[in-house]
Amino acid sequence: MSETVDLSALPSVDRVLKSAAISPLLARYGRSVVTDELRKTLDEIRQSAREQGTVPGEDAVFASLTSRLEYRDRSNLRPLFNLTGTVLHTNLGRALLAEEAVSAAIDAMREAAALEFDLDTGKRGERDSHLRELLRELTGAEDATIVNNNAAAVLIALSTVGGGRQAIVSRGELIEIGGAFRMPDIMEKAGVELVEVGTTNRTHAQDYIKAVRPETALILKVHTSNYRIEGFTAEVSGAKLAAIARQAGIALLNDLGSGTLVDLSRYGLAREPTVREAVAEGADLVTFSGDKLLGGPQAGFIVGRKELIAEINRNPLKRALRIDKIRIAAMVATLKLYRDPDRLASRLPTLRMLSRPEPDIRMQAERLAPQIAKLLAPKGYAVEPCRCSSQIGSGALPVDTIASAGLRITASSGSALERLAACFRSLSRPILGRLQDGALVLDLRCLQDEAQFMRSLSEGFGNALA
Repeated sequence: MSETVDLSALPSVDRVLKSAAISPLLARYGRSVVTDELRKTLDEIRQSAREQGTVPGEDAVFASLTSRLEYRDRSNLRPLFNLTGTVLHTNLGRALLAEEAVSAAIDAMREAAALEFDLDTGKRGERDSHLRELLRELTGAEDATIVNNNAAAVLIALSTVGGGRQAIVSRGELIEIGGAFRMPDIMEKAGVELVEVGTTNRTHAQDYIKAVRPETALILKVHTSNYRIEGFTAEVSGAKLAAIARQAGIALLNDLGSGTLVDLSRYGLAREPTVREAVAEGADLVTFSGDKLLGGPQAGFIVGRKELIAEINRNPLKRALRIDKIRIAAMVATLKLYRDPDRLASRLPTLRMLSRPEPDIRMQAERLAPQIAKLLAPKGYAVEPCRCSSQIGSGALPVDTIASAGLRITASSGSALERLAACFRSLSRPILGRLQDGALVLDLRCLQDEAQFMRSLSEGFGNALA
């Protein structure tokens, strides 16, 4: 083949770059990038022509070049369909923001904003002031501040209140969070000496009382939000720990982890302790996340006694851990939604997806199954609606699941299912499910844009499975 194929019909780099058809690509990607990718495209076409004995036309060259440029420019950080069954998926960005939060963030990005400028006095202001009153209103705390995430909130709170001294923690609450970050390690970095009390499964009030020393600065209570110990167990309530701390003249820091501002049971979910309850129990400081159950952007909140919050804000770590105007704007908009709890589930994506009724999801599965079967059946895959279970994720309600529905895709072999899963990940808008019990399951709880989902499948499917 290589002796007879005529490659002279292929256009030169110069000829392609001078053609009118190349102008849109030059405008989008720039001349240097287009030229580089064009050379690679022509090299690949020449090699293929020698092997196959056919030379493609100029249209095919443009099509191949366009495809290369689009793939090169495509980011892995692009929208996808989370059909894994985990609503707050850490690896997929956790909470989706409400439209109000998205609009507020866009406004903050486009224009200058009074981030640290007091419009009333004309003097320098504080970025926390945009959130302080809202957080006081929603939690009942005296004061509040915000940092980059909840691990940062715990770090700076420990550093401020307990640096150089001791903190008492139950052995059953020495958690490890994602990425192998452990509470003892965070305490060490904060300059706090860990004093463990109780056992893995049972800790009593007397354990805390006996552990108090002159060098004790605080009691740390940690909500075990990413695991649960069941059976013969005992723990000390926040209210009782607050009384012990007051009697000893030390502080109580209650880390709620995911944290929630509302009673989740009103939405049909298992109950979690709320921030307002932790404050009312007497905790001096309460820390919690903004991007999990709260449904906002990544952030860590610290609420509690006014004098302690003031000390935290004076800690040099505060500047290193602060958040920018974009997230502050989005968080303000998110918190404002909580002022109207009757409409919260319809406006906050996290609650909307978590509280979505199973019958609605099942109807969607039954509607989509035959459409997807038409695409997959010719390739040897079977599709049927199925019942499945969703979970909240990101450390919230670790053993509780929510009844859901989805699509169960089967094939003649496990390798075929793995190829299909890889195909779904390669789409312009990837689709992520989970391989489970010999099938690829697509949990539809988080599927909001059904039309776009089918469009993505239809547009990318032929090439991906050919």
